[in-house]
Amino acid sequence: MEPSPPSEPFRELAARLAGDAAGVTLADVALGLAREFQPDFDPGPSLAELERLAREARPRVPAEGPLGARVAALLAFLHEAGFHGNEQAYDDPRNSFLNEVLARRTGIPISLAIVYAEIAARTGIPLQGVSFPGHFLLRTPEAEPLVIDAFHGALLDERACAALLRRTLGPDAVFGPERLAPASPREVLVRMLGNLKQGYAGRGEWLRALDCVERILLLEPGAPGELRDRGLLYEQLECFGAALGDLERFLALAPESPEAGAIRARVEALRPRAAAIH
Repeated sequence: MEPSPPSEPFRELAARLAGDAAGVTLADVALGLAREFQPDFDPGPSLAELERLAREARPRVPAEGPLGARVAALLAFLHEAGFHGNEQAYDDPRNSFLNEVLARRTGIPISLAIVYAEIAARTGIPLQGVSFPGHFLLRTPEAEPLVIDAFHGALLDERACAALLRRTLGPDAVFGPERLAPASPREVLVRMLGNLKQGYAGRGEWLRALDCVERILLLEPGAPGELRDRGLLYEQLECFGAALGDLERFLALAPESPEAGAIRARVEALRPRAAAIH
């Protein structure tokens, strides 16, 4: 079984993201992802809904005044509009598609952050994505930024950011300003694909998860972790030769990885199975 190849529009988006990505918005990234995985997807209704929400938000969000008050007004509006984190079904693939998030008013941190950022931009508040470990965030562009957790609709201070980091990386993790570096549109798309891959794999939809890996590798050619995942997915699909090739390449690229021992054992188990199909 083979993954479906990336579409031409997705390849064009990937090429733009490999350059300076000028003019590429988070909405462009999210809609490009949805178009790739949903047959007959039409971005028009999603863009219209973002515009409609922005029109409703503008009277509520001051055009001038302290940025903190303006951001708080935006958060209040989006809360009243019904946007909230999907605690009950976090890995549902629909949480990664912007059209579904807009329709259902629920999603995961990164997809909700895109909704927040797009409506904020339309109300005159610039927000940047932050690929924070374990939990995507937003920030304002200042040197000492306001930090927003769209999943919970809340502003985070430095102590809250540090606590969030420790929950993800362990009690010894140290929070610093570098953790809030703005994410590029390419990084956002890679992270969205990673979330979608996890959602599909959790449901045993191996071929769909493999489609996600193929698109990540288009954006990040030769990424060792993705070659590992592709090999493991090919193994699930009983494509043992392809699985062996990817896992061997992972070991060549990342021989000191903490997972290397387990992957070497898997490679040895795969060798006779791959040879038997020739």
